[in-house]
Amino acid sequence: MLNTFSHLPAHLWRQGNLHAMRAAALFACGAGVAFAQDKETRNFLFLGDLASRYNREVWEMSIPAIIMSILIAVATSWALFYSVIKFRERKGEVREPAQFHGNNVLEIALIAVPFLIVTVLAILTVRTMVRINNPDIYAKSLRGEPVQVDVLAAQFWWNFTYPQLGNIANGNEMVMPQGRAIRTNITSRDVMHQFWAPNIGGQRAAIPGVQKEYTLDIERPGIYQGNCTQLCGPSHANMRYKVVVLAENDWNAFVTAARAYRAPVPAPGSSEARGQQIFLQGKNGSPSCAGCHRVQGLQGAAGLAGPDLSYFASRNTLGAGMWEGEAARERLKEWILNSPGLKPGSLMPAYRNVQTGKSLLSEQDLDDLEAYLLTLKLPPAAEYWNKVPSR
Repeated sequence: MLNTFSHLPAHLWRQGNLHAMRAAALFACGAGVAFAQDKETRNFLFLGDLASRYNREVWEMSIPAIIMSILIAVATSWALFYSVIKFRERKGEVREPAQFHGNNVLEIALIAVPFLIVTVLAILTVRTMVRINNPDIYAKSLRGEPVQVDVLAAQFWWNFTYPQLGNIANGNEMVMPQGRAIRTNITSRDVMHQFWAPNIGGQRAAIPGVQKEYTLDIERPGIYQGNCTQLCGPSHANMRYKVVVLAENDWNAFVTAARAYRAPVPAPGSSEARGQQIFLQGKNGSPSCAGCHRVQGLQGAAGLAGPDLSYFASRNTLGAGMWEGEAARERLKEWILNSPGLKPGSLMPAYRNVQTGKSLLSEQDLDDLEAYLLTLKLPPAAEYWNKVPSR
């Protein structure tokens, strides 16, 4: 057996080895996807996260399909080998093999069995689609009242607004309670995007001018990765977001603090006060940050062209998830100076001329603006990044 292919020419032997290596590489990649683990959140994505009802419904639908696939593979393999062995030509045999034409039982079986299989799969699929796409049916299976979240996708960032909770909002980080139904209204400002956080549910299109309602949930507190999965421009791969799932008490603390939040008033003459002035009015002809960004409770900061910055310093990400943690803090001034240089396609104005290197903001201006932005934070009791077990 080991020498079965030893008679093959050398070039065919090498090609066989090459194909075998490619197959092994594909298998390794598939295994890597199946057992994928987010480095930041340490959440495995093997066959979906079954802490989400959406993923459980899909998994329960998949079990009969997988069983039938295995049975079909076994049955067809058996039929193939049985036919090859039983009906192969034997030495000295000259008669015609037995003909099956006109075997009504066999022909009916060849039609009825596939029809039955397709019918069962169709029923399972339609039932699952109704359960996961009907907001009322989905919400009834979960405790508590559903939480409404309006999701806005734009090149290349996300905004999450909670209309039932006093229109509190957050950019690029979606906070949600554990075990509650989240009813999202998803839309896009510019081109078509795709909303997908695998742990909490399936993909949903964000289409300009269209509101797509989609219910999701997850039973386990933690931090989960979300991405745009629709090719939407040069920074499509950097259009990310985080889903932060809080236990009920932590969620209530977040909502209470967020509803009462008002941007802090800096001490007169302080670095933060100078930064606030730049934020509201710009400097040296530079556009103001407030023209594009909203800050809750700050008069004159109601811009909607960019993500909400109300709790900017409470977030752990920058640039729609391009950097996290300390890396986000270290990149902040560079991001302000030249966002399009760091993120191709970003519509945030550059405050530094790439050709001349001249900046509209001095180093002191940047320090002041950074100091002000770092005051935009929730009270310690509502700092949601400190409330999840995966941190």
